[in-house]
Amino acid sequence: MYRVCAFTGHRNLNNCGFDAALLDRVVRNLIITGTEEFLCGMAVGFDLAAAEAVIYHKQKYAVKLTACIPCANQTHLFSARIKARYENIIRYCDEVITLAPAYYDGCMLERNRFMVDRCDALVSFLRRNGGGTYYTVNYARKAGKRIIEL
Repeated sequence: MYRVCAFTGHRNLNNCGFDAALLDRVVRNLIITGTEEFLCGMAVGFDLAAAEAVIYHKQKYAVKLTACIPCANQTHLFSARIKARYENIIRYCDEVITLAPAYYDGCMLERNRFMVDRCDALVSFLRRNGGGTYYTVNYARKAGKRIIEL
């Protein structure tokens, strides 16, 4: 049983084998087996899809969704459509934690470490050996966290 799970995955989900139905099944299975809280970094792509999967299951199960926002201005480069999606997800979050008042170099990695340090397991969608997701999965491995790979 993993009481707290976090998510990490790529921003671009095109042409990389992302399966939303698999993500949904994994989230549901985690809830059924005892996960009480999910931590989401709220980045475009996998993070938002994962948050939406949790929100869907919040209709039936008592589970908490926490947005772990790296900086207050995280959405400043988001398109209007993505920003609206993000704001809708925030409305369903049980807690919103903003780690820095403004963007700085390294704030995304700081957010990822924050989530890994607080979770029991990390649900990951990793397809490249490089970048923030790769860093986060390796950080979680070194910390002895369970990695659930999609």
